[in-house]
Amino acid sequence: MNTDNLNLTRRVVVGVQFLFVAFGATVLVPLLVGLDPATALFTAGIGTFIFHLVTKGKVPIFLGSSFAFIAPIIAATKEWGLSGALAGTIGVSLVYFVMSALVKWQGKHLLNRLFPPVVIGPVIILIGLTLSSAGVNMAKTNWLLAAISLATAIIVLTFGKGLIKLVPVVCGIIVGYIVAICLNEVNFDAVKEASWLALPPSLAHFQLPEFKWQAVLFMIPVAIAPVIEHIGDVYVVGAVAQKDFVKEPGLHRTLLGDGLACLFASIFGGPPVTTYSEVTGAMSITKITSPAVIRISALTAIVFSVMGKLSALLQSIPQAVLGGIMLLLFGTIASVGVQNLIQHKVDLNQTRNVIIISITLTVGIGGAVLTWGNFTISGIGLSALVGVILNLILPQTEVEKTEEEKEA
Repeated sequence: MNTDNLNLTRRVVVGVQFLFVAFGATVLVPLLVGLDPATALFTAGIGTFIFHLVTKGKVPIFLGSSFAFIAPIIAATKEWGLSGALAGTIGVSLVYFVMSALVKWQGKHLLNRLFPPVVIGPVIILIGLTLSSAGVNMAKTNWLLAAISLATAIIVLTFGKGLIKLVPVVCGIIVGYIVAICLNEVNFDAVKEASWLALPPSLAHFQLPEFKWQAVLFMIPVAIAPVIEHIGDVYVVGAVAQKDFVKEPGLHRTLLGDGLACLFASIFGGPPVTTYSEVTGAMSITKITSPAVIRISALTAIVFSVMGKLSALLQSIPQAVLGGIMLLLFGTIASVGVQNLIQHKVDLNQTRNVIIISITLTVGIGGAVLTWGNFTISGIGLSALVGVILNLILPQTEVEKTEEEKEA
């Protein structure tokens, strides 16, 4: 549906509604990794505008904080500090730039060869599982609040209808937060002291992140899964809007736009951003697929980012409430990896596939570390690299080669 059929008031209402679909995830990621949610909203809003500029304003996509980088940012922060971790996320944008150039040059065939489902599936599983202990540790600070938040999210996800079904995280946090207030578990001092209007801290006290090449190298392999997810999302959005965005404005442009948005977020202290399937679901329900409405969502995110009271309120959410949501969230991410393997009919009767999946998972879950001089790679990054190498060197059967040619 084009916005020509909607007056300005309805456009704004739908645009704000789309933001709320993505709001929970956008602010949850920074809360979990120790960043300011106002900054995440600001970088998501500006990042979305950058994406629309690069894609000629034709693709109705909203960019928000990516769950895929929660575990890597936390791990990188322990090693190089938060500033070093943010500098490391510059490596994410580099991956997008390289992939954009490869798609422009070779099309999708090379990506399918390097990162088939047998590699991407276990990497996504690891993204969900590697931080599961963090979710449990946060939840056990108050199991009652965690259980209530988790139960609410599950109920909404299972029995919700329409748009409400798209915001189980928001519903879980709201209910958990209300119960926490009733139990006197919320400290409102910071909310009282906060200004109604205030620049996000990263803008008010702007400084470039501390560049550390080790952190950049650490983040590069982690970016592969979101890049592949981005490509899938572009196809899905095209199907919903009944347009071929892979052809026009082109997949290379969407990848470049996402990469530039990630670079902006890294420089200004926000988490890496990615395409949001939740918003695509909302577009499918409302039948409104206009990029102009998505830009209203982006503008709303920027407006929310300067509301000091809102930022302080978000940061007052008890850890147990967030922990309860994480128990569902990280398990869901892992299940997406399993779903990826099933949807692409990865044959586990093939020894080659079993080897790739098994070693990728054990390297990641087992905490393997590869060190060479001052260079160190571990966790999801090392697992992704191992998966790619095994996929390239292990011989394929004739059936698998045929299936790969079909994918290309």
